[in-house]
Amino acid sequence: MATEQNKALVRQMVEEGMNRGNLSLVDEYLAPDFIEHEQLPPEIPSGREGVKHFFAIMRSAFPDFKATIDDMVAEGDKVVFRQTWSGTHQGEFMGVPPTGKSVSFGVIDIVRIEGGKCVEHWGQMDSASLMQQLGAVPAGPPA
Repeated sequence: MATEQNKALVRQMVEEGMNRGNLSLVDEYLAPDFIEHEQLPPEIPSGREGVKHFFAIMRSAFPDFKATIDDMVAEGDKVVFRQTWSGTHQGEFMGVPPTGKSVSFGVIDIVRIEGGKCVEHWGQMDSASLMQQLGAVPAGPPA
């Protein structure tokens, strides 16, 4: 039963925190000693404050930001979820001025949940695709 509760927590985090931008709930979803394993830009602090900061940046650059969960698997204390993130580039992002372009790119996250809160996170975002869509880096050769 814990795996279903963990999956429900992840769905709620995505919908309320990410899609609705209710960043005040981060403290409710993440443990005080939350560990972020994803490599983030140096200006983003660690822990829960880093998560708030990162999503504030995303929502500022992409006000219509939306995360769609495409797949979710849970086993033991871990939940793995593959998502599609999308939005319209209306604010500066990673030094790229607003382009007005709509973007869509993949993200894979793994969270470890303990006591009803996320205690660790590992993530992979297709940053190359995002930056290509924004025109910040040239597109690679066709597959």
